[in-house]
Amino acid sequence: MGIFDALNTSVGGLQAQSFALQNISGNIANASTTGYKGIGTSFEDLIPDATTPSKQNAGGVTAFAQATITTQGTVTSTTVATNMAINGDGFFSVQKATSVTDNVPVFSGVTDYTRRGDFQVNANGNLVNGAGYYLMGITVDPKTGNPTGNVPQVLQFQNNFIPAQATSAIQYAANLPTQPKTPASSSAATGTITAAGGLNPADFASNPLPVGTPAAPYTDNTITGSAALNQASTPAPITSATKLSGTAPSDSLPTGFVSGDVIVVNGTSLNFIAGTTSSGTNIAIGDNVGALLSAIQTITGVAPTINASTGAITLHTGTASNLNITSTAPAFSSLGFSSPVTAARGGGGTAGTGFVIANDITAFTNESISGGAVTCYNQAGTPVNLQLRWAKTDSASLGTGHQDTWNLFYQTSTTATGTGVAWVNSGTKFTFSSNGALSSPTGSAITIPGVVVDGQTLGSISVNISSGALTQYASSAGAATINTISQNGFAAGQLQSVSIANSGLVIGTFSNGQNIDLAQVTLSHFNGTNYLKALDGGAYEVTDLSGPAIIGASGKISGSSLEGSNTDIADEFTKLIVTQQAYSANTKVITTANNMVQDLLNVLR
Repeated sequence: MGIFDALNTSVGGLQAQSFALQNISGNIANASTTGYKGIGTSFEDLIPDATTPSKQNAGGVTAFAQATITTQGTVTSTTVATNMAINGDGFFSVQKATSVTDNVPVFSGVTDYTRRGDFQVNANGNLVNGAGYYLMGITVDPKTGNPTGNVPQVLQFQNNFIPAQATSAIQYAANLPTQPKTPASSSAATGTITAAGGLNPADFASNPLPVGTPAAPYTDNTITGSAALNQASTPAPITSATKLSGTAPSDSLPTGFVSGDVIVVNGTSLNFIAGTTSSGTNIAIGDNVGALLSAIQTITGVAPTINASTGAITLHTGTASNLNITSTAPAFSSLGFSSPVTAARGGGGTAGTGFVIANDITAFTNESISGGAVTCYNQAGTPVNLQLRWAKTDSASLGTGHQDTWNLFYQTSTTATGTGVAWVNSGTKFTFSSNGALSSPTGSAITIPGVVVDGQTLGSISVNISSGALTQYASSAGAATINTISQNGFAAGQLQSVSIANSGLVIGTFSNGQNIDLAQVTLSHFNGTNYLKALDGGAYEVTDLSGPAIIGASGKISGSSLEGSNTDIADEFTKLIVTQQAYSANTKVITTANNMVQDLLNVLR
């Protein structure tokens, strides 16, 4: 290798260092470029062929670009909701418009890839980054949230509209008080369901318990007359000294009853006749009081009793019917009663109707507690205010055989009057164990069928109560504590804005307040990432050496963030010094070689 070869080698060195300087200058120039991946320089020696190692010389040099695409840039947060950054491996799929027709971009169909995530929505509803590349992804069904395909397409969100969705489910979680404090509970008789903060069906014209609930069994009731001046023997005068002094059968009827007098008991006539022996419904005026009371027992089913000290008679209604006794006989009052004598049986009532009529609203609100309210929507998207109330229908505090039981009601009409239905029972009994846990129903939801509120039909609604969501614990306020009450319906809405979540989901915010998933941003990776061909604007093109794009990179998307340039200014300045010195050294070799040539030419002179 001679002097001229040294000159050529130095020229090659100058070219290689110039190439490196160009890369350094480009890296420094793009130090603030979003998603920029710096280009390093790799030097390769060019060794000429030699016959033996002892004759081998250093040879020349050439420079190659060295990509740093896989080197992560610094991720910083931004205030733009559609900005994205990738942490780790992966690229956004993008396309660049080749032309615009009628303000609509036209694409070639060739997909490029970038890590530049400064996307913003343009006038056509596309997400475009600062270099003019259009984001691609897979659209999502707004109702189901499921992808509509598996091939990324250029995304567009212009004039997105979602139809109304009727409410089909309510999420509910609450604590019901062990002892509800209702307006009626403070003044109710001790030991009653009303005093326990509950609802007493007997206070309602229409039994509000669930449809088919049997009425309470009828119970016997009593009514006691005043002290009776029944004579103990005939014909002694009726005085205070001759009050009943023994048991009923030993005391005779008071004077004043005459043959032909009639006492009507629950529609059955007891006829007074002459003589001392009674038979069936015929009562002898000379017989004792026991004969009359025995005849009444035959009708009511329960024997009347007499207070031996006062002569006061206690009549029983029995359970067959209410008690009703009338008589026109003047002597009837001597029994201690005034005609008519009436007394209602205990218990009874009507079977559960499953609703509260307007006439019973006062009793209902006095014997129940609020269960919260939620705005639901019908199929047309009309908002409907659904009011809920809880009524305790049984309480363990009442003793053996009782269990804490609640019914849930909803208001079906705010304008009902008279016998019109105002509130509807959901039809499910909610029972709780002693530890406050819900024991039934055992499923995670109940269904309220055919919900209608003020004429707006909502249809069947599922009330979802997850495990542990509904409890009964003591509460000093005596009111229901509503922890969760929400529903899945909404009115129709127009797209207002879009944002990108950390999961890569494009989320649309609509005029109806709903946030709906619109698309999924996909990430692709390559087996030979650093062999991608760089394009203007931080994009890359597939090459044979990079291999095809593989959807499903391991990197994670960070919303409202940007990845900066991976250029290290300090490192680039260091390289700049080295390159400058190397370039100067090569020029020095050229100067030296030139001097040597001049010396050689001087020899020839």
